[in-house]
Amino acid sequence: MLARTTRSGRGRPLHIGFAWVVLVFSLVHEAPAEQTWLTSASKPYQGTMIRGVTEDQPASRYIAEVLAPAFEKETGIHVEVEVVPWETMFDNSIRDMALGTGYYDFVYIEQDIIYAYLAQNYLTNLSRFLVEHRDLSSPTFDFADFTSYLDYFRAPTTGDVYGVPIESFLRIYVYRKDLFDDPEIKAAFKAEYGYPLAPAQSVSQYRDIAAFFTEWGKKQGIDLWGTTIHASPSHVASFYELFESVLPMFGVYDWGVDRTTRRASIARGGTMNSDAAKQALTFWLKLLRYAPPEAFGSTWVEGPLTISSGRVAQGLLYGEHIVNVATDQTASKVAGKIGTALPPLAPGVLEAAKAGTGYIGYYDGGAFGIPHSSRKKEAAALWLQYLGQPSVQVPWTLATGRITHTATLQDPAVIQMDAQLGGYYSLVQQYGALFAGAPPFAEHAAIREVVAPYIYAVVKRELSPAEALDQAAEAVDGAMSALH
Repeated sequence: MLARTTRSGRGRPLHIGFAWVVLVFSLVHEAPAEQTWLTSASKPYQGTMIRGVTEDQPASRYIAEVLAPAFEKETGIHVEVEVVPWETMFDNSIRDMALGTGYYDFVYIEQDIIYAYLAQNYLTNLSRFLVEHRDLSSPTFDFADFTSYLDYFRAPTTGDVYGVPIESFLRIYVYRKDLFDDPEIKAAFKAEYGYPLAPAQSVSQYRDIAAFFTEWGKKQGIDLWGTTIHASPSHVASFYELFESVLPMFGVYDWGVDRTTRRASIARGGTMNSDAAKQALTFWLKLLRYAPPEAFGSTWVEGPLTISSGRVAQGLLYGEHIVNVATDQTASKVAGKIGTALPPLAPGVLEAAKAGTGYIGYYDGGAFGIPHSSRKKEAAALWLQYLGQPSVQVPWTLATGRITHTATLQDPAVIQMDAQLGGYYSLVQQYGALFAGAPPFAEHAAIREVVAPYIYAVVKRELSPAEALDQAAEAVDGAMSALH
């Protein structure tokens, strides 16, 4: 999504020893045919340096630490990867592409910004480029190998591909298995709420569980809360959590903006200020009472850290953090104790998703694309195909949790790791199609900037949920009318 402050922070370091990662890569990476072809195809570009910028997050750090050196060893092409916070990545790449300076030869493209980039003709058409340069078309690279997430980097009108996915992940519901399976806790919950304690399937169950564990923590004198929440009064993390994850839980899709008319108010065909949207915002705001103190002001940094600290019983988590949170004994107090499930949903939402008329949560991630202004497209195309070849996928996934190839989910090592991740990969395989990326709006940033201040006002209790969404919808309608 646009405007993330280190959604690695998303920003946690990759807690996997460099030597171990290289060992795993060397054991799994077996591509003699690719190495032979790549060595030959790269000869004209040996000694070339290509430069790229990417967001500081696990998949990118793996690229910089493992894949770039391996590619250089095989090709003689040096890859300089800038792994930086989101704002720096976004500002630098946009400035380079807008001015046409050609400084970068590949850039990180978040799924939701691709439509704006296409509208500005910022990117190289990779489908066409590889057809026009058949001598640079790798025999081990095939767009057909990718998951359906690749479709988010296609031009809506032609289907041509403009980015090679390097990561994709779901925004999932995680919970503490040790707490949910504790006999004393289960008995206390059943006595209070009249039904068994289990991962929440409905929004009302989620609220009950949040309230219960917050009170349980107080009674036990421990630092335990019922939920995470990204409720910043000044950072877009709050906007994105609400619009990407919480609104779909209540059956409000595409940010409440009609795809055809680009209007948000119910008076003009939108759903941003619908009753369902107002219920969603009210639900989300009330979760603050069951969240730890840092939730007020929380960005993408605090959410996974709060979960890994063991201070919450449940929460929504970007899947890119699942490996660190669920397995890293040195950084996570809940390693080995995490379960995963679908987000809790209002009645009818799951059925709508299965029917193809809605979705249940956010399918996020990013790709590398080649700026139209790059002067080293040939070498960059070899690099992107290298990242997209099957042989690098499994060790990359084991290290960071990202998945871009369908075959990765069938690999024995990935299947074995699934249990350690609380069944996350199984969720991806079984339910990934029920999640969706951001709507295909080239006006993505404009809509976000118009709406976010109203969400901040709700967090600060300056507006009620109904007032905020009524005013936000009208503001979007006005902005879209001015743009079109």
